[in-house]
Amino acid sequence: MPERAIPLPNRDTVTTIRADGSRRMLHPADVRGVFTTARRWFAWVLVAVYLSLPWIRIGGNPAVFLDIAGRRFHLFGLTLAFQDAWLLFFLITGLGFGLFFVTALLGRVWCGWACPQTVFLEHVFRPIERWIEGDAVARRQLDAAPWNAAKVARRGLKQVVFFLLTAVIAHLFLAYYVSLPELWAMMRADPARHWDAFVFVFIFTAVLYFNFAWFREQLCIIICPYGRLQSALLDDHSLVIGYASVRGEPRGKPGTPDAGACIDCLRCVQVCPTGIDIRQGLQVECIGCAACIDACDEVMVRLQRPRGLVRYDSLSGFAGRPTRWLRPRTLLYALLLTVGASVASWAFSTVRPASLGVTRMIGAPYFVDATTVRNQFFIRLVNKRNVPAQFVLVVPPAGIPMVQMGFDAPVEIGPLGEEVRPFILQVPRASYQGPFKFTVQVRDTAGTFVLTREVEFVGPDAALLREEENERPTQK
Repeated sequence: MPERAIPLPNRDTVTTIRADGSRRMLHPADVRGVFTTARRWFAWVLVAVYLSLPWIRIGGNPAVFLDIAGRRFHLFGLTLAFQDAWLLFFLITGLGFGLFFVTALLGRVWCGWACPQTVFLEHVFRPIERWIEGDAVARRQLDAAPWNAAKVARRGLKQVVFFLLTAVIAHLFLAYYVSLPELWAMMRADPARHWDAFVFVFIFTAVLYFNFAWFREQLCIIICPYGRLQSALLDDHSLVIGYASVRGEPRGKPGTPDAGACIDCLRCVQVCPTGIDIRQGLQVECIGCAACIDACDEVMVRLQRPRGLVRYDSLSGFAGRPTRWLRPRTLLYALLLTVGASVASWAFSTVRPASLGVTRMIGAPYFVDATTVRNQFFIRLVNKRNVPAQFVLVVPPAGIPMVQMGFDAPVEIGPLGEEVRPFILQVPRASYQGPFKFTVQVRDTAGTFVLTREVEFVGPDAALLREEENERPTQK
């Protein structure tokens, strides 16, 4: 018995997997409508942003440049040294809390509108597939057709275009880490000179090609954990896409007595990119793309019936109860997001155009000779700016006389450069009173900022040092 062109989905099995475990390729039908148009424009904006960020220069660097080799992170004019990487914690957690808040409030709007998988698959690769192979009916017919010259030409052209597109995406992704000029130099050079970048691009291109050419919606259904998390993030008042069963049931053809608004045309199933039937309720496979809303509204308009049989609403709204937007879940996520954003704002405000590091030299923590107690350090200065800068090191008095060596003159550091120099601090034995703390200050000669680090001067116990001094034989 031949397989149905559009198999009827059910909640117990995945529509894209046959009973024998083999893969069933989905070919979602074309759909037009308000949400489809809005999503397409929004997706093109996101793609344009992704493609343009390596080209846009802010403060002499790309807008987003994660220079791992140089241990610099350039984010929209803000330069973070490797020592500032802890600030990324606030960025990542902020994105997490933001996603929790948006999901609790608006459901899976991220998946359907902004996820890179959805953006590239639905608004770049599928349109190319439709342009080459035709609409959904034509693509299913091509699947069933024997391999001939026309089928080989169409499928071959599609695969070549897909591979070239994924290669472009992979190269641009690498540009976020090496910059476009460096990427262009790598592409023109012998691959053996940059074998690590070559292998990365090759593997990343292969993964992207496999995903967009064959794996597709299985990434959302099988691999992505976000769909599973939604059951913990959503509640009855979260905005989701659903079917108004009170209005739609019982289903029946137009003109059927006592039938509901749904005519069981399966149009919502035909356009679904994950192959579900939205009329069966909220499902983990639903990515919230709103294609079923536009498809159903189109049918309702033709039948001269009110739109909204399939729509954005909460489960409470579908049940005829009011939707509460302010509730403990959303308030808690909003509070966490606000606290996180406040802490992140404070943390990023502490970023300076240079960084100072003080470490003790390897070996003995201190040295004692006939006249002094000595500590030895390394001072590491990093210039985060794109212009040279001069720095002066100052050790404010700590109440006892100290002699410093190593930074007798201003230190000039080039753009995005660093300097490591020894720094020796000596205290006369007669003035030494035991371990103490002091402050190291570094300021630029322009006087725009000051960096400080508190360091401990260590040494022997002062009383023992005095006893040793007293026991030393007096020379005649």
